[in-house]
Amino acid sequence: MTAKARSKATSSAKGPLVETTYRDALREALREALREDDRVFLMGEDVGSYGGCFAVSLGLLEEFGPERVRDTPLSESAFVGAGIGAAIQGMRPIVEVMTVNFSMLALDQIVNNAAALLHMSGGQYPVPLVIRMTTGAGRQLAAQHSHSLEGWYAHVPGIRIVAPATLEDARGMLATALSDPDPVLLFEHGSLYTMKGTLRADAGAVDLDRAAVRRPGTDVTLIAYGGMLARTLEAAEALDAEGMSAEVVDLRTLRPLDDATIVGSVRNTHRAVVVDEGWRSGSLSAEIVARIQEQAFYDLDAPVERVCSAEVPMPYAHQLEAAALPQVASIVAAALRTKG
Repeated sequence: MTAKARSKATSSAKGPLVETTYRDALREALREALREDDRVFLMGEDVGSYGGCFAVSLGLLEEFGPERVRDTPLSESAFVGAGIGAAIQGMRPIVEVMTVNFSMLALDQIVNNAAALLHMSGGQYPVPLVIRMTTGAGRQLAAQHSHSLEGWYAHVPGIRIVAPATLEDARGMLATALSDPDPVLLFEHGSLYTMKGTLRADAGAVDLDRAAVRRPGTDVTLIAYGGMLARTLEAAEALDAEGMSAEVVDLRTLRPLDDATIVGSVRNTHRAVVVDEGWRSGSLSAEIVARIQEQAFYDLDAPVERVCSAEVPMPYAHQLEAAALPQVASIVAAALRTKG
């Protein structure tokens, strides 16, 4: 993060509170980026005349024109590759991939090119590229549109992975990502677009280097990110009724992980539950558990628990989809198991 971006991220917003949604906060972040830097442009499928598949870019084509808001052919490999080329040439492209499942079609571009070019060129070619994509289930869109694959990308060195779970982060993560010389993948959970709340009118860039303690507690640490944060906070409230005080840590950045905040919380509570919408095997949750074991083993009073999605392609039927996903009850049960 640049000194300027860090300064903006750590300064507290003083403006009046305004009603907004997660979708509107993302759109305002895009608008600000396009307005403040002529090098920034948005490209992807249906981002222009249609306003984006999830209406995040609605109205931006009319405001900034087709040179800055570019509809592309239906080829993720092609338009992600074009974004990489533009970034190498000094532009600041924001590439939208409609859903994380479709990003598999651009996997070579993201992993073998965007993430590796700075290293492969001996430091000559940074790739200041932001790739936005929707992730997660809960909307009955079946297996082709509903998986949480951000843990796959968190495995790859050379890229930063972020997952805004709050209005403040939806508004502020893009500005900080655009100041990063490395590629940043920004995962927007599809269930959050309609989330409503208040935000400071002058809200700006946020720090991408630190996880956030969203709720203090003393008896167990609940670790979550993205679409699982609200559910985890709800579980923490339910645990109060069981006489268990839960601290909730929002990861915010999935690569690099903020070990200090995670381990610091676990050392205080001596118990941990990791909530991850991804599949359990080879997951981000497994990495977090391993780091807790490595760095805080003797601080633990119980084995670390995990709550993940069922290892099946995401079902379409509402009741089956719900059964496949982490729920408040399963998070509460995992936390209670740590009490013995």
